[in-house]
Amino acid sequence: MNSIGWETGVEADCCWMTSGSGRQRASVPRVRILSVLVKSFFGFVLKALVLLVVALVSALTAMRFAIHVGEVAVPNLVSKTPAEARADASTVGLPVEVERQYYSDGIAAGKILSQIPPAGTKVRRGWQVRVAVSLGPQRLAIPSVIGETERAAEMNIQRRGLELGALAAMQLPDTPADQVVAQSPPPNATGVSAPKISLLLTAAPPTQAFVMPNFAGQPLDGVKSALQNAGFKVGTMTLSSQPATVPATPSASSGTIVSQTPAPGEKVLAGTVVNFEVR
Repeated sequence: MNSIGWETGVEADCCWMTSGSGRQRASVPRVRILSVLVKSFFGFVLKALVLLVVALVSALTAMRFAIHVGEVAVPNLVSKTPAEARADASTVGLPVEVERQYYSDGIAAGKILSQIPPAGTKVRRGWQVRVAVSLGPQRLAIPSVIGETERAAEMNIQRRGLELGALAAMQLPDTPADQVVAQSPPPNATGVSAPKISLLLTAAPPTQAFVMPNFAGQPLDGVKSALQNAGFKVGTMTLSSQPATVPATPSASSGTIVSQTPAPGEKVLAGTVVNFEVR
């Protein structure tokens, strides 16, 4: 039996093969076997990647389909009562919330004047539809509250069936604080859109800040007068327990200042109470 081989110098595995002279033993290089295995492995990996991509595309498609299935068109709620609007919107899974009320000459009182989102808008189920309800034509007169305090103006507005709107404040010279100086809408206005009155009030001037001076060693009577004239208040006065270097006074209502509260150098506001220790 003759042996058929390759002159590559590579160790070979053996197998039997049939030739014209009979059954012969042939050797197959391991390099070729490894090549076949590597190709099979990469082919398997490529197929797995293709299957993974297909699965991801299918999942995304299913997700988009589910989202679109959950979308509904907002119905037209204008000119309906809130009860009718809630009934219509509930059929497509949308809640309705009444947010505002406005005067309207074109929509009867108690009917919906406007809505957000508008009719026909595609939204997800459960999306809240906000509506404004008509009060009908304006029938309430707008009162004048200029010159009143904020509290008095609010009571006057609410007593007439109106609502207090936005508040703003500004400082005006020679004008007492907490006084209405302007209103919107103005008194007796017509064609008003909402039953609210916004007010502009005067603000109190900012409190002036001072640095507390050192009064130690000064006579109490003169310091008290100076503090009161500057807008401060004199609080308690106590006798000092320290040994006196000058003749002691008979009471704490007069005498020489030993210490003070607030301490010298502190920032204080007008109206601050200042306490003294005297001897």
